[in-house]
Amino acid sequence: MADELDAVVRADQTMPDHLSMRDEDGEIRADFVAAISRAIAEENAPFLREIVSDLHEADVGDLIEALDSDERVRLVELTGADFHFSALNEVDETVREEILEELEPEAVAEGVRELDSDDAVELLQVLDEDEQDEILGKLPQSERDALERSLDYPENSAGRRMQTEFIVVPRDWNVGQAIDFMRETPDLPDRFYEIYVVDGINRWQGAIALDALLRSHRDVPLADLIDEDRRKVSVLDDQEEVARLFGKYNLVAAPVVDTDDRLVGVITIDDVVDVIEEEADEDLKALGGVSSGEELSDRVWTIARSRFNWLLVNLATAFLASSVLGLFEGALEQMVALAVLAPIVASQGGNAATQTMTVAVRALATRELGSSNAYRVVMRELLVGLVNGIGFAIITGLAAYAWFRVPGLGVVIGLAMVTNLVAGALGGILIPIALDRFRVDPAVASGTFVTTVTDVVGFFAFLGIATLWFGLK
Repeated sequence: MADELDAVVRADQTMPDHLSMRDEDGEIRADFVAAISRAIAEENAPFLREIVSDLHEADVGDLIEALDSDERVRLVELTGADFHFSALNEVDETVREEILEELEPEAVAEGVRELDSDDAVELLQVLDEDEQDEILGKLPQSERDALERSLDYPENSAGRRMQTEFIVVPRDWNVGQAIDFMRETPDLPDRFYEIYVVDGINRWQGAIALDALLRSHRDVPLADLIDEDRRKVSVLDDQEEVARLFGKYNLVAAPVVDTDDRLVGVITIDDVVDVIEEEADEDLKALGGVSSGEELSDRVWTIARSRFNWLLVNLATAFLASSVLGLFEGALEQMVALAVLAPIVASQGGNAATQTMTVAVRALATRELGSSNAYRVVMRELLVGLVNGIGFAIITGLAAYAWFRVPGLGVVIGLAMVTNLVAGALGGILIPIALDRFRVDPAVASGTFVTTVTDVVGFFAFLGIATLWFGLK
C-alpha cells in the first residue's frame, strides 16, 4: 500500500478515494503520512496542495502533528495559498509556535487575514509581543486595530474568545429591511445565529433570533421581535464562566459588551466547546501535578523541569509521613506485622480521599458546591467515609488475623481503617473548599495535601492504636 501511495506522489496525481487518510479505527495511517513525507522531500507541491485542499482543517492539524518537526513548515510553505491557517489552531501550542516562528511574517500575516477574528487571536496569542507586533504590522490598519484590541484583553477572558464579526441593525428597521441588508451585504460572518440591535453609539439594545426573523412578515417592525432580556457577557468575564452560562441557559451564541455596554463581539458555541475541552484538560493535568501548558510535543527537558517542583513538594510531604514511622521505631521492631500492614491503612485512606477530592474539585469548578450547601456535603462525605471505613475494617481485620494469627491485630487495623477513611473523607472535601476560599486553584494543590493527611493519619492511627493495644514501647 505504501508503494502505491508513493507511486501516486511520484506521478504528481491526486490521492485516489480508496486511499484515505484514516484507518477503520479513525487513526492516521502510517503509509499516508509516509507518502506526505516523501512528497515534502520531493517538493511535490501540486500533490500536497490537492491533499490539503481536500482535507478538513482538523485533519490537516492531525497530519501536521504526525509529521517530523522539520517537515511541518515545509508543508505550509509548499501548499501556499491552499493552506488554511485555521489548521494551526488544531495543533498543540508548542507545535503551533514552532511553525509560526519559522514562517516569514508576511506569510503568517496573509494567513491571518483569512481567519475569523477569534481564530486569528488564538493563533497569535502563543507568540511573544515582538513577534505579534511584527506580524500585525503587515496587516491593514483596520484589521490590525481589531486584533490588537482583542489581544489586549486578559488571557482566558471573553474578550480573547469573542469574534468581532457580527451583524447589527437599527431599532427602527422592519423585517424586510433587515433581510435585504443581509442579502446585499458581502462581508457578513460565515455563520451566525442571531442579529443584534444597537443604538446610535453602538450600545446594546437586544437580540433577534434568525428563526423569529424568518417567520415574520416583511413589514413587521424589528422592535416587536427584540429580545431585550437576552443573556450577554462582558469582555472581562472569565471564559469558564461564559461556558457555564452557555450550558445553563442552552445558548448557541452570546453577545459580548464592553464596560460601557457597547456591543463589541459575539461568542458562539464552537468557541465554548473549545473552552470546555481546555478547562477539562487543565483540571485533569492539575490533579496530577502536571503543568496546564504541557503538550505531547514538548521536549524532555521542558517536561522534566515543569514537573520537578510538584515532585519536590511531594518528596517533602513524603518525608513528613515517614517521620511518623520513626516515632514508632520500637514498636515496629517488636512486631514485624505492623510494618507490613501500615502501608495498607495509609493507601486505602489515600484512595478514599482521592475519590472525595475529585468530586469536590469538580463541584467547586462547576459552582455546584458553595457556602449554601457546604455543610450538607461535608456531612454526607463524612458519613460515606464512616460507612466505608466500617466495611473495610471488617474485611482488613479478618484478613490481618488470618495472615498473622495475632490476637487483637484485626481490631487494631480495623479501628485504624475507620479513623483514616473518615480522615480521608474530611480531608478530601475540606482541603479543596479551604483552598478555594483562599483563591488557590484546588485542582492544583489539593492532591499533595490530601495525600499527606491520609499518610500521616493512617500511620499514626494504626501504630498509635497498636502501641496502646499491645503495650509496645
